[in-house]
Amino acid sequence: MSNQDLVLLDQTDGTAGTAAASGTTGIPGSADCCPGLLTAPLDEDQAAELAKVFKALGDPVRLRLLSMIASRAGGEVCVCDLTPAFDLSQPTVSHHLKLLRQAGLIDCERRGTWVYYWLVPEMTDRLAAILTRPTGAPAPDGAAS
Repeated sequence: MSNQDLVLLDQTDGTAGTAAASGTTGIPGSADCCPGLLTAPLDEDQAAELAKVFKALGDPVRLRLLSMIASRAGGEVCVCDLTPAFDLSQPTVSHHLKLLRQAGLIDCERRGTWVYYWLVPEMTDRLAAILTRPTGAPAPDGAAS
């Protein structure tokens, strides 16, 4: 995945930041934007933006990193605790973390030598809302409920 493929989804006002800072992501299914994936078809722009987030989640290492960060007691984890969990070099782990950050799934802060990461729950909540069938809606024919 190239750096050009991922843009921070909250840059609708031209400023950099996290999804939590702007309150909007441009992702369909967010409360302030559009219907969920299962209630209306995505248009081309919505699909492209959503694909970038899912592309970031499409790698097993990044999925494990996100899980480790999200499940950490206290809500944040030092990169020094993440790197040993993988048979990868520190620069490679940092690259994967950068891609998750660019997708708006995590955020970080440098404290001295170390960088600490935490989940951006608003983004995972929006992804869940996109994929959740509306309450009371029947399952499509042939689908399990």
